[in-house]
Amino acid sequence: MDFSNPISNLFGKSPIRPLQEHMSLVVSCAKQLEPFFDAVITDKWDNASEVFDLIVENEQQADRLKKEFRLSMPKSLFMPMSRGDLLSILAQQDEIANTTKDVCGIVLGREMNIPTVLQTDFIGYIKSAIETCEKALKAINELDELLETGFSGQEVKFVKKLIRELDAQEQKVDKKERKLRHRLFKIEADIPPVNVMFLYSTIDNIGAIADTAERVGNRLELLLAK
Repeated sequence: MDFSNPISNLFGKSPIRPLQEHMSLVVSCAKQLEPFFDAVITDKWDNASEVFDLIVENEQQADRLKKEFRLSMPKSLFMPMSRGDLLSILAQQDEIANTTKDVCGIVLGREMNIPTVLQTDFIGYIKSAIETCEKALKAINELDELLETGFSGQEVKFVKKLIRELDAQEQKVDKKERKLRHRLFKIEADIPPVNVMFLYSTIDNIGAIADTAERVGNRLELLLAK
């Protein structure tokens, strides 16, 4: 092993650590949604641009790690999971960062206005989506413990509990999304149609971030079932 290669050092004997590191970068990216939209709502576009730069930086770091992960991971693993299992989790994690960057890029590029009557619910919705991502990270961070215990015993029960909490949090996001879409529907006649379209799209994509975080948990749950 080439110990001068930081990626090689990261892998060591197991690909679990870089998967966890990737998810940590992804969640760091998603957590920037709150300061980004705080800046949007207060019409501080320079601040929004700075936050967007941080999002892009985190997404690019995660993307580099993803590529190294794919190239460096052995074809065969002496583990109770396959290379395909880990790559599937990685793909879901990657989608969280990509969607975050895309959402904020469109909002920034259009200097989108979030109607005043939606702002409080909108920020609450974003916070809830971020919490879903954080719960997914918490579950992924238990993978090494699962390996140490051979996917058995109390650790499995603990991870299943984390996954239930993740699912429950994503359902909260769904409820907030429905409420936000309904409130937008009530005022959409007073907003230019193109703006309405982009507002619905933004709401949908933030919901998609939470959905994808839940799918990370679902993939982990499948590993527990094998």
